[in-house]
Amino acid sequence: MIETLTRNTLIERLEALLGPKGVTTDAQDIAPWLTDWRGRYHGAALAMVAPANASELAAIVRLAAETGTPIVPQGGNSGMVGGATPDSQGTALLLSTRRMNAIRTIDAAARTVVAEAGVVLQTLHEAVAARGLRFPLTLGGKGSATVGGLVSTNAGGTQVLRHGTMRALVEGLEAVLPDGSIYSGLATLKKDNRGYDLKHLLVGAEGTLGIVTAATLKLVPALIDRAVVWAGVESPLAARELLLMLEAQAGREMEGFEIIPQRCLTNVLHHIPGTRAPLDGAHRWHVLIEFARDDAAAMPPEQLAERVMAQAFELGLIQDATVSSSESQAEAFWKLRDSISEAERAEGPAMQHDISVPVAEMARFIIEAGATVESRFPGTEVAAFGHMGDGNVHFHVAAPKGADRSSWSDHPGKEISAFVHDLVVAAGGSISAEHGIGQMKRDELARLSDPARLMALRAIKQAMDPKGIMNPGKLIAF
Repeated sequence: MIETLTRNTLIERLEALLGPKGVTTDAQDIAPWLTDWRGRYHGAALAMVAPANASELAAIVRLAAETGTPIVPQGGNSGMVGGATPDSQGTALLLSTRRMNAIRTIDAAARTVVAEAGVVLQTLHEAVAARGLRFPLTLGGKGSATVGGLVSTNAGGTQVLRHGTMRALVEGLEAVLPDGSIYSGLATLKKDNRGYDLKHLLVGAEGTLGIVTAATLKLVPALIDRAVVWAGVESPLAARELLLMLEAQAGREMEGFEIIPQRCLTNVLHHIPGTRAPLDGAHRWHVLIEFARDDAAAMPPEQLAERVMAQAFELGLIQDATVSSSESQAEAFWKLRDSISEAERAEGPAMQHDISVPVAEMARFIIEAGATVESRFPGTEVAAFGHMGDGNVHFHVAAPKGADRSSWSDHPGKEISAFVHDLVVAAGGSISAEHGIGQMKRDELARLSDPARLMALRAIKQAMDPKGIMNPGKLIAF
């Protein structure tokens, strides 16, 4: 615990370093940033600091290292696992990257952009679109998620099928390491064999090894047009067969393939204003597919979608389908998918699991694991949805009707999550596909990981952050 004199001296030194815009100690101003997006974790902070550039951030880290002060980095505070929420002791600095929001350069020829950590994803999309380019990663929280957070959690989103996760899109990084030194690795090098790749260590490290200050990101040509399909299918197995058929027929023009159960659609239609069902009648399962064109020589997406979905209908892979006739309708289809978590939160308590299994086993896992969980915990209802092309399942277990929202997530919620994670590991999967570990899954990672993985994670953390000041209590016990 920092003594009062040390605390006051530390804040004075921070104020001298950052000026009045860079340090906040007022409890009311800090309060909104001390609770995670889901409202599960609540913390306290000594102060909130907001550096304007990498040099200021490095000076903060050096001061923190000198005084042994923990630092919790935070971007848009839209994470799902409590990774950007400090603990309750009130000794940590909450470090906001939101002032570091410059897009430094856009290189149209090289198809890269250098964006600082605080750049909001939606802002990045708009900036590169003005240059005829596209950053091919999007997600429901694009209006608040920041570049630094996306890098630090190795975010996925709905376009992984074609473009990969954030790791595949990061060409270079700039970051402040735990001793306050600045790692300058923004250059895009196709070949670099200077030992360990610090870029890949920092991607997905959740701020436990350093704080990302800027990233060089890969861009692709802007879309010429797209077509979004909503289709009803009988089962996840039928959806899997449809995916294989479309991969063979549509190739790289297929950017997204999402599977959605009727339960999720029903919740969205009930809780989210302005939404409507794309198809007449109910279907047990739905798929949302996006075909996109960035090459004028390719077949127009609407024509491609009509052709391949007609084949799918003839093969009995779909029950019904509709193709978006306008950009607004395409956005309306995606709004249904992006609103699932919001609608579920309004519906009642649920245990959410962001997991992955081998792609070829995803359909079977959804069916079998769902039935197993519902049998083991009577009254619960499983809603499994997600990115079928990459094995990422959002496996949500809703509480029985009438369950107490305030207590159910602890009991039996934690028992349910442990049971689900055991099923995932038995299937050769991962307990975290795209949201990270944070504090929510830290103990489960320690319980379920093989000794070699844990040894390596702890050794890397110890070597790079021997004082344990970088986002303590997250990812790995230290």
